[in-house]
Amino acid sequence: MAIDMDRFTLSRLGELRWCAMRRRVRAAVAGETVVDSRDALQVWEPYRVVGFYAVPVADISPGPVDPVAVATAEHRPPILTPDDAFGLHTCPGTAWTIPTTDHPLVAAAFSPDDPDLRGHVVLDWSAFDEWREEEQTVVAHPHDPFKHIDCLETSRHVVVRVDDVVVAESNRPTLLLETHLPPRHYLPREDIRMDLLVAGDTHTTCAYKGHASYWSATVHGRTVADVAWCYPDPLIDGEPVRDLICFDDDRVDITVDGIAG
Repeated sequence: MAIDMDRFTLSRLGELRWCAMRRRVRAAVAGETVVDSRDALQVWEPYRVVGFYAVPVADISPGPVDPVAVATAEHRPPILTPDDAFGLHTCPGTAWTIPTTDHPLVAAAFSPDDPDLRGHVVLDWSAFDEWREEEQTVVAHPHDPFKHIDCLETSRHVVVRVDDVVVAESNRPTLLLETHLPPRHYLPREDIRMDLLVAGDTHTTCAYKGHASYWSATVHGRTVADVAWCYPDPLIDGEPVRDLICFDDDRVDITVDGIAG
């Protein structure tokens, strides 16, 4: 049986898990609302830290049709790929196509043969153009109800070096603490040698902070690509670090109060 995440312990990480989302979840394709649920669950595959939405079949319009042979490569949804050692393909179930006005969403829904998930289908995130929780747009992946972000003003002394050059030094960083991730220090631009940084073409998306833009640093003629990032227009959780810059610990040398990170 699947594991209720409200009763989860790390010893159960290798099992199928779920929890109630307790929020309205909607998904759209080409402007058409296909999913509208007040009873959504989040389902985690074994050993996965990112989950998928699962909703009652009745909350999909039009409902799923045509079982899909998931062994057929062109009809296999991302959540069922066999090269993933810990996918839902290890659980018996049925994949379904969701018809929409724009185009059919082949294998976009999967109903696991699990008593706790009976009547629900797990949805393929990438099959839909837009997701919302209540009225807030969700990007990258579903919000994990067990994940949290804290943005704290601090007076810690942060120094960032590339080779032997001080690229940034600040006593007023914002400390960002995100569940399961290392601490990050976001610095004001006034405390950074912006003359050493060049905006790059790399962009990433965080489900909690939004879309990040990256910077490269050039020191002694050597360029370190994607050395830092910022969120120029963050989501609500990332608002305290708007326009602040964070350096990648793996690409620079960072000390905090004289201690190497």
